[in-house]
Amino acid sequence: MFSWRAEVRPGVWVAFTDAAAGNLALHVGDDPADVGRRRRDLEVALGLGSRRFQYMNQVHGNDVAGIGAGTDPVTADPVTAEGPTADAMVSLGEPLAVMVADCVPIVLVGDRAGGERPVLAVVHAGRPGVASGVVPAAVARMRGLGASALSAWIGPSVCGNCYEVPADMRDDVAARVPAARCTTSRGTPGLDLPAAVRSQLRDAGVAVEYSGHCTLEDTNLFSYRRDPNTGRFAGLVWTDAGTGQP
Repeated sequence: MFSWRAEVRPGVWVAFTDAAAGNLALHVGDDPADVGRRRRDLEVALGLGSRRFQYMNQVHGNDVAGIGAGTDPVTADPVTAEGPTADAMVSLGEPLAVMVADCVPIVLVGDRAGGERPVLAVVHAGRPGVASGVVPAAVARMRGLGASALSAWIGPSVCGNCYEVPADMRDDVAARVPAARCTTSRGTPGLDLPAAVRSQLRDAGVAVEYSGHCTLEDTNLFSYRRDPNTGRFAGLVWTDAGTGQP
């Protein structure tokens, strides 16, 4: 069910699902009732009780949505609706989810003074999002909520050896994020989005604690480049009940 899972702070958890957890996206032609059941099964397995993961309608932009008290309230039901239209979300302890099938899923956690609830964030960083700065936008939003000592976990995504693009596309993205420039294993122009994300996080002063493997190479993960009709796996962040103070 998980490609990686760990308690990353006392009472704070990060996980990335795999294909065994099933498709978690509502926008790929799957039965919404089946998607809702899989999402709820995941929440039960992780001990969320009555809490739900908040999903978002991802559009390859750089908007950051605030979820729950202390941010920008969002009332969308994560089981029956896509949630806010954004490519990053932040919360003060509310469970969050990001869906991908080759793009880079990023989970971030930041501490707050006085033992208050941690600042959590998830980011969907595809090629347009990397180029337009969705990662630094999310980091800035977290710091605006009082986050310090930020750490990031980068989930599985297509690697630079596999992500072939036209030369002009590579040049356009690399002009904004130089670390994205690469050559694939076939000797063709490529983009290394995980390396680009790591460079953006480093420049923002965020420690990278984990970086996942390649979705195209690992058949236990969904990959849009392998199969355009594929599902989506999720990056997740949540807290134990009662972690932190309101």
